[in-house]
Amino acid sequence: MRRQEHDEQVALFKWAGHLASLYPELGLLFAIPNGGKRDKLIAVQMQREGVKPGVPDVCLPVPRKGWHGLFIELKFGANKPTDYQLEWLEQLAEQGYLAVVCYGWVEATEVIQDYLDIRGFGGT
Repeated sequence: MRRQEHDEQVALFKWAGHLASLYPELGLLFAIPNGGKRDKLIAVQMQREGVKPGVPDVCLPVPRKGWHGLFIELKFGANKPTDYQLEWLEQLAEQGYLAVVCYGWVEATEVIQDYLDIRGFGGT
């Protein structure tokens, strides 16, 4: 079976779930279900509800190191961020958020650990 961004995001949240009892901030980590293929009716409904293209995949709404919170666009393999995604990351950074692209769940854990100033709980 070929690994996908979905699998990376599942692994990231499994990692966070295991450590949330030690670091309760990780319990605030959440996914933003903005991407994926949907039929036209569902896509229109979601747009009416406020879904916007390019919004990052993951948010940690915890202020640290002068930032208001952390947004992660999670990629895997050769996938690259779209122009919409890059624009969102740039605008979030302008608003005081750390907003980054991570390639794989292990890199995302490293960014989160650095952001929260915790060590030794990586994905490897």
